[in-house]
Amino acid sequence: MTTEVIEFMQNNQVMYLATVDKAGNPKVRPFMYYLERDGKPYFCTSSKKPMYKEMREHPRVEITVANPEFAWLRISATVSFSNDMEIKKAIIEASPIVKSIYQTAENPDFEIFTIINGTATIADFSGQPPKTFTI
Repeated sequence: MTTEVIEFMQNNQVMYLATVDKAGNPKVRPFMYYLERDGKPYFCTSSKKPMYKEMREHPRVEITVANPEFAWLRISATVSFSNDMEIKKAIIEASPIVKSIYQTAENPDFEIFTIINGTATIADFSGQPPKTFTI
């Protein structure tokens, strides 16, 4: 993933993720970006949440976030779950919120994921063409 997309997420960590529920309805909820490893953004959730189950059943998602200057990022991609303990530990250490919820990287409810096989678009209201990147 490009540095420009990663930096946009780092600077605007509260995002919105859209999934599809069991009935086929879209579900959008706020969630947070946590860190980048090897050019990939990583996020986390609980295996007990509906979001986790929805992504397991329908791994295509969309993510969006806007900055205070009215630029936005939209990502359409596939979720890829990981059990990489080093990344889990890095997220736990980087985020007091995540640490307060899961305590340790070994918590069986603690799931991490990245996004693959998609596109990321950065746009704004300036009239300039959007920038699109392959994930």
